Amino acid sequence: MILVTGCTGFLGKRVCKSLDALALPYTGISRQNGPDLRDRQATLDFFSATQPSQILNCAAFVGGIQFGYKHPAELFHNNLTMTLNLLEAAHLNQVKRIVNPISNCAYPGSATFFKEDEFWNGPLHESVMVYGFARKASWVGAWAYAKQYGLDVVNLILSNMYGPEDHFEEERSHALGALIMKIVRAKQAGLPQVIVWGSGTPVREWLHVDDGAEAMIRALDVEPITDPVNIGVGRGISILEMATLIKSLVGYQGDLVLDSSKPDGAPYKTVDGSRGAQHFGWSPQRDFKQGIAETIDWYLEHGVQHG
Repeated sequence: MILVTGCTGFLGKRVCKSLDALALPYTGISRQNGPDLRDRQATLDFFSATQPSQILNCAAFVGGIQFGYKHPAELFHNNLTMTLNLLEAAHLNQVKRIVNPISNCAYPGSATFFKEDEFWNGPLHESVMVYGFARKASWVGAWAYAKQYGLDVVNLILSNMYGPEDHFEEERSHALGALIMKIVRAKQAGLPQVIVWGSGTPVREWLHVDDGAEAMIRALDVEPITDPVNIGVGRGISILEMATLIKSLVGYQGDLVLDSSKPDGAPYKTVDGSRGAQHFGWSPQRDFKQGIAETIDWYLEHGVQHG
């Protein structure tokens, strides 16, 4: 049985949708329908009762930069506790494979073009230090359980994800979702300007969530690999360029105004996806502009999604 943890989250929803399209049977769990992966005994009991053979681990406690600055202790505690309980339950119940996504914020803050061999080459950026460390620790835990018990964990490093069903609240969303929300609302309200956080210069590589979901599912069947594997294409876009693209697609006529008092985060983040392309025989395929248009359409239809 395939178990999808965090099935009601952004990535988890799209993983489940992709599994449905492939007619692959699975069980989805989340904090809402239990067990709470922060509860050790509840997690162990669930695994013992259901005996999953493969896990697509989409469970995380996460938000954007503002969320990270407001909730650092919760980010640390919740994510590490879930990792500890999940690894132990998987080991005790002979799970055949865990697919574990790691955010690319686990790379050193000074890195610009993320290569797996440079994963440990420096400290994390302060803006993502706690969450990045927690995700990095999930790789360390996977390595430890593989070393001692032979647990098979494929660790995928995913770029910032975007797409339909994303978070669209200023605190929880990443820059892309927040900009869509603000620009759509400004157009609807006839506002003369939209504030864009920071200098507008940071460059980010974005991964369509359905490419992320496809990578997760493909990882169920690839050859075992202990080292982290990047999923990416090595191309990025600045925050201001992205805001300008969203403005054009929304049809907003007002001005974009940069607020340099707000934090930028790391200056440049793109991903060397060559190892992933070689190991998977596949790379992310979805066009960025088309993906943005789909995301805007979804937001216009559904509005703000809390959770």
